[in-house]
Amino acid sequence: DLELHLQRCQQLPVTVLTDHQDLSNTELKTILDSTAPRQYRIRVKLRTYKPQKLYQSIKLHCSKCNIVQEVPDGDDFDSILQDSAAPASNPELHSMSWYDSVVWTTQDQKQRKITIHFVKHDEMLQQPEDTLLMIEGGTLKEIWKLTKRFKCVIPVRSTEDDLALLDLSAPFLLQGNIKYYGCKQCSTPKPIKCLSSIAAEQRPSWEPTEIAQVLGIEPLQYVFLMKFTLVDGTGALNAYLLDY
Repeated sequence: DLELHLQRCQQLPVTVLTDHQDLSNTELKTILDSTAPRQYRIRVKLRTYKPQKLYQSIKLHCSKCNIVQEVPDGDDFDSILQDSAAPASNPELHSMSWYDSVVWTTQDQKQRKITIHFVKHDEMLQQPEDTLLMIEGGTLKEIWKLTKRFKCVIPVRSTEDDLALLDLSAPFLLQGNIKYYGCKQCSTPKPIKCLSSIAAEQRPSWEPTEIAQVLGIEPLQYVFLMKFTLVDGTGALNAYLLDY
């Protein structure tokens, strides 16, 4: 509906932006020669808008450093998962005091090893809909299957001393059909064992904001971003719309 509306606005001879109705219309040339911030009422035509497809308007934004970036596609994530599976899971990191670990071999020709660490609460596993788990060696398809049953999934890799998050080009958390990303510039990832502090809470909620905080992640937010080029015969003005 919005795409059709924007196309109609381009076809109309003029578009009136109706805010600040107490102000008289100002030519774009005057606005371009003025210093901000000022309030104006303009009478213009919509020449172009970008992106042309609305799904391309969804971006990732860091409220701390103000960076805006594209949402990575599934192929990028799958490639990172494959790279992270290259050293094998470290058996010394299996079944710690705050999580239980299970290893299985896939039935395909590659016979990949997949390790899942189920986080416990009061030394007990929670119901699947309340459970956070960490996975090593899984594919994107396998991870999506897990998100349908368990509350939260965190892709991890083994180091010598602890489990660690993947490169922040990948989501640090998946919940339902939502992928949560962290800002590379503003995040200082902490060891995965920091999650044990949430597991020790009376009622672990596994909320994304709390998980991000204990892991030292500055979360990126999904935003809607569009660019409009407005003209009135005296000049052209680029206007940007950004909203959460």
